[in-house]
Amino acid sequence: MPAEETGATGTNGAAGELSPAARRLYAYAVERHAFDAAEATEALGVRAAAAITELAAAHLLQRAPGGGPERWSAVAPRAAAARALAPLALLVRETHDEMDRLRGRLETLVPAYEAGTAHRDLSGSGRLELVTDLGAVRGLIAELAASCERELLTSQPGGGRPPETLEESIGRDESLLTRGVRMRTIYQHTARYSRPTAAYVERVTALGAQVRTLGDGLMRMLVFDGQTGLMAVPDRSGAALVVREPGVVHFMTSAFERSWLGAQPFPTSVSPEAARSISDELRQTIVRLLSEGLEDKVIARRLGMSERTCQRHIAEIMRAVGAKSRFQAGYLLSATPNPTPTSAPAGSPESA
Repeated sequence: MPAEETGATGTNGAAGELSPAARRLYAYAVERHAFDAAEATEALGVRAAAAITELAAAHLLQRAPGGGPERWSAVAPRAAAARALAPLALLVRETHDEMDRLRGRLETLVPAYEAGTAHRDLSGSGRLELVTDLGAVRGLIAELAASCERELLTSQPGGGRPPETLEESIGRDESLLTRGVRMRTIYQHTARYSRPTAAYVERVTALGAQVRTLGDGLMRMLVFDGQTGLMAVPDRSGAALVVREPGVVHFMTSAFERSWLGAQPFPTSVSPEAARSISDELRQTIVRLLSEGLEDKVIARRLGMSERTCQRHIAEIMRAVGAKSRFQAGYLLSATPNPTPTSAPAGSPESA
């Protein structure tokens, strides 16, 4: 059976780069009307059968018209590309047609959905909804992002975000931004030292997103178009409270705006001066929380850092104020107005 009918691809094949032998044979072929394997082998000094098979599979050779079954002629690259891509073009058209049919079927449900949600809102139910399944929360976020038209506000405490979370978010967020949706995000200062988070920030800011960081006081939440909010549920990992009550959504938006005003732009690289400034601010926050009597793990969680790093900062603060115990440090700090313990500047995640 002819090679162009079997779809044989040789060593490299139509899907990859042509071999050097195939390239030499093609150059030989375009200089003549037709040739056979014996002629090509004699001219090139190597057996041409494999190269003929490779070029035929790439649609760059065809049987020479009226030249017998063993005679070949060259095909123009653009004509070969059109022939090779024809099945893919057909598949793309069929896929688009199926997408349009599916979209049409689902669009027929929009009136029922809108009527149902309107009735639910009028009855007062559904304005606060607890979703405890993480998969359902992710699906809801994807749904709200797909319908978001104006702005998405995101507040994410806890330092750098896990790479798998960023990987899940990047496609959705880039789609939002390319649609012209405004996006503002607040992280904690410690997120600056997370390379995956910094790489994510660089990608989304290139598309127009704005990202800032703050030391403390963040609540984990998302607000879509000022109409629907999602809040984290204390002590319920993976759960979210869906808020559609306008007054509560307004409160969430106002809280975000207050945090935004006090936050600092997220740079894609941290200079020594910026690292020193952030580290000093983090230590001041630790001083405040320590004077309030909070435990190490609580302070660490509030600031988005590891408990070990937090304990090292606390030890430095205790040395700075001359305290021999946490109790004494808390007393000294609470008794001293605006305490400002000093320590060596730092510019790494371990010192932040």
